[in-house]
Order: sequence, then structure tokens, then C-alpha cells
Amino acid sequence: MDKKISELEKNYQDYAQKKSFKLNPNKVLIDGLLKKMNENEEKYGCRYCPCRPLTGNFEEDNKKICPCFWHEKEITETGHCHCGLFVKQ
Repeated sequence: MDKKISELEKNYQDYAQKKSFKLNPNKVLIDGLLKKMNENEEKYGCRYCPCRPLTGNFEEDNKKICPCFWHEKEITETGHCHCGLFVKQ
């Protein structure tokens, strides 16, 4: 796996642990999401969540930088964030 993707995974694991949730145990899903976030960062300059469409309006799209504005509420309500990166413990 790409070193940058491995670093992203570690950073998101640490973040999830601090927030009392965890990364999804589905490694294929995680690898795909992190790869796409890395591509978004290279293309747009921000690590946008791949599950949310971009509008081109930075103020609106700013909420879509992972971890997105809605992730904690989604995890509380459904057990996972919209893209599935984070899940309840």
C-alpha cells in the first residue's frame, strides 16, 4: 500500500479512537475511500469525502472535507458515517 495512504489510515484510526468510534473493519472499503480522498486532495487541494458530490462552491464544499461536517451525527443515528469510513464501537 502507498505510504501516504498508510499514513492517512493511521491518522483516521487515531481520530476515530479519540472520538470513541472506529474505522470500518472492511479493509477493501477503507483502502478505496482513502485512495479517493488522496486523489481529491491532489486534484482539488482538499481531502474531500468521496461520497459527497462537490458543488464548486468552497464554502459549501468545505463541509465535505473528511471528517465531514455530518459524520458524528450520522454515526450516532445510523452506526456509521455516510461513506462508511467510521463506525460505532
